[in-house]
Amino acid sequence: MNKPHRNTIFVEQGKILAHQACDGEQYILTVHAPQMAERAKPGQFAHIQCATSLPMRRPISIMRTHTNGSVDFLYKVFGEGTRLLSQQKVDETLSLMGPIGNCFEPHMDKPRALLIGGGVGIPPMVFLADQLRAIKGAYQPFVIMGSEVPFPFKPEPSRFMLPGVPAEVIAAMPLMEDWGIASRLASLQGYPGCYEGYVTDLARTWLDALDDQQRGEVAVFACGPHPMLEAVATLAKQYHLPCQVSMEEFMACAVGGCAGCVVQVQTPSGPAMKRVCVDGPVFDAKTVFL
Repeated sequence: MNKPHRNTIFVEQGKILAHQACDGEQYILTVHAPQMAERAKPGQFAHIQCATSLPMRRPISIMRTHTNGSVDFLYKVFGEGTRLLSQQKVDETLSLMGPIGNCFEPHMDKPRALLIGGGVGIPPMVFLADQLRAIKGAYQPFVIMGSEVPFPFKPEPSRFMLPGVPAEVIAAMPLMEDWGIASRLASLQGYPGCYEGYVTDLARTWLDALDDQQRGEVAVFACGPHPMLEAVATLAKQYHLPCQVSMEEFMACAVGGCAGCVVQVQTPSGPAMKRVCVDGPVFDAKTVFL
């Protein structure tokens, strides 16, 4: 029997190169993990041992890879595991398992990629934007990021004007600006320059400002909490847009053995239970959200 994930997941001892604390108990972790850096794709994640005293690993999305063999992760402290991880220092080593799962698949005939990330769902969107910009001239990404805690970077005014986006909504991610990619930030916390509302509300204003031909060139990619993904799936369905979502679920083994992260998915032969770790985490939105 063919095992599609066999020989694709590695356990690697990674040296911590940087560990930056951000507002809202968020951290950007950079680890030297050359096997993962070489093989990782947007949407995949690593299963990280947060401390030697804690055998149960934690799944954390990959935010970016670098040619020097390093991998960036963005995570937020939620419990014991991530709190112990936040205490790890530069030059210490971590055991990483990965890259795990499937990845986002861009549509060559849909160059207007709409990337939507919420909270700790932001990292896969950064990774995907990095991939799309490497395909010179093929895509015109627009990245929307939402957070109800301070963003893990200092927003800056965007130089990209966008149809339908209010002039006062100008806050952007500096990295996207450096890459020449349009981005906007959304929050209900009243942060300066951010859209006051949900990411889907901002996406709708942009979609409504496109003409029919432009709207037909849009494909949606999203990662974030379940309610946000459901709202994104509904939005995509209303506009008849293809949509891929990366699911967030608690995991134990993360390699498909325990089936502790299953979700119901619609298949041609009817409903089926799929494992988020290896059957996902990326799914066609319409198979998960009816």
